[in-house]
Amino acid sequence: MHIWIRTTLNAKWFVALLVLAVAAVEPSVAVIINSSDTSFIALGTMGGPVSSPVRSQPANVLLHADKAYLVDTGDGAVQQLAKAGVQLSAVRAIFISHLHVDHIGGLEAVLGLRIQTLLPGVVTIYGPPGTQLLVDGIVAALQPSAQAAYGIPGRRWASPESTVKVIEMTDGSKVDVDGITVTAAQNTHYDFAPGSPDDQRFKSLSFRFDLPGRSIVYTGDTGPSEAVERLAKGADLLVSEMIDLEMTVATIHRVEPNMPKPQFEGMMKHLSTHHLSPLQVGELAARAGVKSVVVTHLAPGTTTQPDLDRYVREIQRNFHGPVTIANDLDRF
Repeated sequence: MHIWIRTTLNAKWFVALLVLAVAAVEPSVAVIINSSDTSFIALGTMGGPVSSPVRSQPANVLLHADKAYLVDTGDGAVQQLAKAGVQLSAVRAIFISHLHVDHIGGLEAVLGLRIQTLLPGVVTIYGPPGTQLLVDGIVAALQPSAQAAYGIPGRRWASPESTVKVIEMTDGSKVDVDGITVTAAQNTHYDFAPGSPDDQRFKSLSFRFDLPGRSIVYTGDTGPSEAVERLAKGADLLVSEMIDLEMTVATIHRVEPNMPKPQFEGMMKHLSTHHLSPLQVGELAARAGVKSVVVTHLAPGTTTQPDLDRYVREIQRNFHGPVTIANDLDRF
């Protein structure tokens, strides 16, 4: 759709026309306005950086009342929001578990499209150390498009730096966001020595969201972790990552058959110690005493129904509550 606008057009009418144009192209099917319900939608359930034709990159959205909160923003997060019927204008805050690219690849689109569609206000990003540096880079990258704007002389979009705020979190950090208490715990996706310079600079976080009447814990990427068990104690819903190590290794051999041995050994250490097997997901859920489990960030991603059934059986060897292997856009 092309919109021809006179350069003398009043700014208020310009905004109104833009909103109408967006609505015409992308009709709203939002389901959260004026609702007091709480839902957690798995926008993207792929595990790891390899693209999948059936699963989008890691991203989720927490819905409460008339607001939305992104939890990780893998590539395609904005498109997945639209598929879920959630308007970008509803996003109040963003939580980033760690800074691997598969979890942040869609962040520039989230921030940039808010500017391009003239959404008012500031969105706050909560994340581990390094999040400010990440956002500073995105803000710098958005400057040319914000300054050129729609090509109307004298009319620029909002300065990118004025539209975003960053709050870095660490182990034990707690914030209140619109009446939701959010607690962070450092998990074991990285194994830098505690207190070392690398440990100070790089952290992977799990989040607990305590809402009125419901508690949800998102592990992000982690290996077995007593800190995550404590964080998840008694939660209504545990949203956990999971890896099928054997299938993931087979995928690596297929994609990179000539990977050098030192590189492969490093990859194996990461996959086997920084992620959770189905059995370990069940152990975590049982020790934490959660009420139900949803598995996302599924590695290697492409699975058959017998595989999914096997995962559920392995999780339920230790955890006897409800278990669901999420697909993209599933709502919990």
